Amino acid sequence: MERKKNLKSDLKRWSATLFNLGLAVSLGVVLVAFEWKENDKASIKTFQGMDDDWDIIDIPITRQTPPPPPPPVPIELIIKPDDIIIEKLTEIPIDINATEATVIPEVVLSAPPMVEKVDVINEFVDVQAMFKGGMDALYAYLNKNLKYPSQAKRMGIDGMVIVRFVVNTDGTIQDIELVRTIGGGCDEVAREVIQNSPNWTPGRIGGRAVRSRMTMPIRFRLN
Repeated sequence: MERKKNLKSDLKRWSATLFNLGLAVSLGVVLVAFEWKENDKASIKTFQGMDDDWDIIDIPITRQTPPPPPPPVPIELIIKPDDIIIEKLTEIPIDINATEATVIPEVVLSAPPMVEKVDVINEFVDVQAMFKGGMDALYAYLNKNLKYPSQAKRMGIDGMVIVRFVVNTDGTIQDIELVRTIGGGCDEVAREVIQNSPNWTPGRIGGRAVRSRMTMPIRFRLN
């Protein structure tokens, strides 16, 4: 026998209606909550009433006066006697009654004075500087003092070293430089023999001695 369900005892009959009613009530509560306005006047009165209880303190503006400057210290001048004793000056006799005046001869210049520039090194001169005694004396000096370096002999080095230097107005040698080198100790020997040479006869321009530059080749040859 099949059982039949009682429609009055069915609980799901009102579920849809109750669910929709709950949604409507929740929506109404939410709308009321968003539309609710707080009484602004009451809050403003409360804040204004709090202002009446505060104490306003008037803080005066204070200005600090700087201390007065210290009094100036007087400077005491100590005068010491001078220890330097000036001897009596020798009197120069002057003849006041002299009638004849000293006649100064007049200097006549035949040409304008020539200003000599000491630091100028002349590359070209009228009379070339030379070794005292001439070229024969120079060759004799080189043959006597120029020694072939042993290192150059062992290495078989020979050739020409070119030395450039400056002859001053007093004949001394300075500013020695090597224009061409061959190595093996020959360069140092050539420099040393020129540096130790006696004074030369300086070059001349217009009859006066000037500084001039010289260039000398020194030949090293193996026999």
